This record gives sequence, C-alpha cells and structure tokens, in this order.
Amino acid sequence: MSGRLIAVEGVDASGKSTQARMLADSLGAECTFQFGATDVGRVIRDVLLDPANESVDDRTEALLIIADKAQHVAEIVGPALESGRDVVTDRFTASTLAYQGYGRGLDLDELEAMMRFATGGLEPDLNVLMDLPPEEAWRRLGSSVDRFEGQGREFLERVRDGFLALATADPQRWAVVDAAGTADEVAARILTAVSDRLGGVG
Repeated sequence: MSGRLIAVEGVDASGKSTQARMLADSLGAECTFQFGATDVGRVIRDVLLDPANESVDDRTEALLIIADKAQHVAEIVGPALESGRDVVTDRFTASTLAYQGYGRGLDLDELEAMMRFATGGLEPDLNVLMDLPPEEAWRRLGSSVDRFEGQGREFLERVRDGFLALATADPQRWAVVDAAGTADEVAARILTAVSDRLGGVG
C-alpha cells in the first residue's frame, strides 16, 4: 500500500474528531473514523453507544468493535491506501487496546490477535496520541454522555494510562501531543509531529 495511515487517538473529549479532520485537510488525506463509518459499523455504533444497553458483555463489546474494524478496513481504509491516498482515522487499533484492554481488563494478546485477523495486519504508520488529563476530559464531557463516556473517571484514568503505556512501548510509531489549548494550537503541534515522524506533510 502506497498511502500512509495516521491514527488520532485519545480519551473521549480530547478533541480527536476535530483534530483528525484538521490534519486530513492539511495533508489532503481522506478522513474517517472508528467505529461507525460504514453501514455495518453504524448499526454496531448504535448498539454500543446506547446507555440503555448496559447488559452488553465486555467480550461482546470487543468483538463488535473488532468486527467494525474489519468492515472499515475492507470498505474504506484499505481501498484508499491502495489507491495511494493518505488516510487519517479518528481511532484505530490502539483504542481497542486502551478501552477494552486497559479499561475493561480484557487480555491484550487476545485482542491484538483478533485485530490482526480483522485488519489483515494493517497498522498505522503513526499513532498521534492527544494526551489530556482525565479530570479535564471529565470536565469537558459534562452531563451529556454515551455508554462509554458514562463509565466514570476511574475508567478514563485506566484508558489514558493504557494509551501512554502503548506509546511508551513503541515510541517509533507514536507521537504524544498535549491536547490542551485552542484547536489551532493543538493542530500545529500535531502537524509538526507528523512532519517530524513521516518526513514531511506533502
């Protein structure tokens, strides 16, 4: 594949979606997201984000999210990369490790094996972690939360710790960016990090 895949990662309310769009615009890249970017994914997203679905088991949750990844790669990410286009995605495989692994406590090796199967082994050329302290993320979330956002501060802390652990373990494929500040300030930091790691943004 000749295109580059860049994943923008972080806890809820870190500003990922905004920054993924801004980065894609700067790169002239395709912008997408997980989970829910495909027709199949939208059904999965509706199930998993609905606060009424508290009975969903942690393993069921992980399997549904990983199924979304398979469809996302087959339908959107893979074809774009094969055509030579860069792709910026709001979340990719690291979010599953952070949320379902570190957050829910599921086995990381098992999650990684299932994701390799779902994505055909595709990994981002760069993961950009928008790092935000859990207390600030919690403040930004306010009272309107979905099923994941309503898990509480301790869950957010575990997820953030998971992202930082992943970044520390593989520094060549991760760039950690301070998510505090205005959208333009954060976007400038991200663009610098991407340029430094991937050898330019053209």
